[in-house]
Parts: sequence; structure tokens; C-alpha cells
Amino acid sequence: MGSEPGGGGGSGSGSSGSGGVGEERRAALLRRITEEGGFAYVSSAEKAACGDLRAAEAAREMAWEQLHSGPWHAVVPAWRDAYAMACLHVAELRAGAGDRREALRALDMGLIMGGPLLRGELDAAVERIAAEGSEKRREEEEKGDAERWREELAKNQNLEEVLQALPKKSLSCKIIEKRSSMSLETFISDHFLRESPVVISGCIDHWPARTKWKDIEYLKGIAGDRTVPVEVGKNYLCTEWKQELITFSQFLERIWCTDCPANLTYLAQHPLFDQIRELRNDIMIPDFCFAGGGELQSLNAWFGPLGTVTPLHHDPHHNLFAQKIEVMSDAIA
Repeated sequence: MGSEPGGGGGSGSGSSGSGGVGEERRAALLRRITEEGGFAYVSSAEKAACGDLRAAEAAREMAWEQLHSGPWHAVVPAWRDAYAMACLHVAELRAGAGDRREALRALDMGLIMGGPLLRGELDAAVERIAAEGSEKRREEEEKGDAERWREELAKNQNLEEVLQALPKKSLSCKIIEKRSSMSLETFISDHFLRESPVVISGCIDHWPARTKWKDIEYLKGIAGDRTVPVEVGKNYLCTEWKQELITFSQFLERIWCTDCPANLTYLAQHPLFDQIRELRNDIMIPDFCFAGGGELQSLNAWFGPLGTVTPLHHDPHHNLFAQKIEVMSDAIA
């Protein structure tokens, strides 16, 4: 998705790692914000670095207003970095006060809305704060959650119901070839260059995600308190469609809730693996992704319940869509 500059973890009230480099980076950013007329922000940021939580919140609010002062493409890049800095200050102070969840939310907002300058420090702070509370979180999670997750997975194995949801005659078009294995050379010559789709089974059997992501305790332990952007509604063409920022645990709860069809929630087209790197370790990028000889364009994640659909569309680049299919294993896997 783009380069991530290195850096130490933490804010001015508790930084570590990059030392002088990180301080020089922050000082240069404050000078840039001063040039943009952000004198009040700079004053609040300096107080925040000395441990003033109210000043840290004020600085974050000022930067947030700048991010919404006009079209996103017109936002001065320095204000995105300023927002990330304020989020770091808030997170450090919240974590110091024992409010771990709010600290993680602040860091996630910095990752989602902030600029790249302090990305390394945001990542380091997330890793540190997440590690500090991981054991306590595991002890508090209920054992029944794991069983509920498995039950919901088991409900989605009725092939007839899946086929009924498909448009009429949607399976009567050109037959797409199915292969159990294929060399990169064959993929390039027979499919990539010919622009012919193919279903390749067994390519992700070795991914740790295949087994780990069945365990709700594992997912909550890794990402339960992390804030993620989600979409609410059957698809983005529905009038009731909207976007929200919620924790991953809240998102999982909505997936389980089969009694709330009007509240269908899914995570789509979000660089989740850049934000939560522990989940990135559970997947591997297949060699097929590099068939064009260039770099990987994007690496996104989709999580969602039964009933969400994607309207017909055309993507700007080739896609390799990896999905664990149990419902239709006899039909297309």
C-alpha cells in the first residue's frame, strides 16, 4: 500500500526507539503547522507532550477540524501528520491512566486518518499497548463466544439456500475452469495473458488463517479492541447504507446477530493487514499476484455475514480473491 517510514513508539510524554530522529521529526512538523497558522495547535501539542490530556484532546480536535475543512484531496498533508501526532499524545496519556481501549481507538484513528510521517510510531505504540493488555483480555472473554462463532459458521452450509440467492441463469454462462493446482508459468500463459478467469482450489490450505480465524478468542485477542471502519447495509447502493467506526469485537457481535437483518455490517476494501499486522502474519501472498511483473497494488480484507452482496462493478486492476469456501465446496472449490 505504500511505504511506511520507521520511527520509535510513543508520544513526547513517553517516546522510545528513534530518539533524536523522532524529536526532530516532530519539531519540523510543529514548525510546518506554525507556517500554516496553527499556533493554537502547536501550543496545545507542546502542553500535551508534557502530560496534559486536555491539551492533547484539544490538539486532536483542532487537527480533526482541519481534516474536514474541505475536500479530502485539498487537505494540507501536514495537518494529517498533525492529527497523527495528537492521536499519539492522547493514546500515551490514556494508556498511562489505564484506559487501554480509548488509547487503542486513538491510535487506530491516527492510522486511518493521519499522515505517513509518524506511522512507525503509531504502529509501535499499538504493539506495545496491545501486548500490555492481552493477557487480561483473554481471561475476561467468555468461553461461550467461541461456541457461538462455530454455530454461526455451521448455519451457512446449506447449498440450496445459497443457490436460491443467485440471479436466474447466472450459472448458465461460460464455464470457468477449475484447477486444483497450477504453476505460475501456466497461470500466466493460460489465464493472465488471455484474461481468462480461473478457480484454483487448495492454494490457501496452508494459511494459518484457515484455522486460527475460526477461533473467536484468537480474533478478539489479536484485534478485539482495535477500531475499524465498517459499512452498514446490504450493499453500498441501498438508501440505508452508511459507514461507522467501531471496535472489531463490536463488529464480530454484529456478524453473530442473525435477528438484526437491517443492521448488516461488513468490513470491505480496508487495508486491515497494514493496520493490524498480527493478522497479516496469518496469510501469505501467492506467487500468482506477481504475474504481471509489477508490485502488489493493494492488499485488502473482507469480513461479513451472510446476506451482504457486492453490486456489479469493474476494478481498475487484476484481482486474486482468496476465500475459504465450505458452503459451496462441492460446486466450485
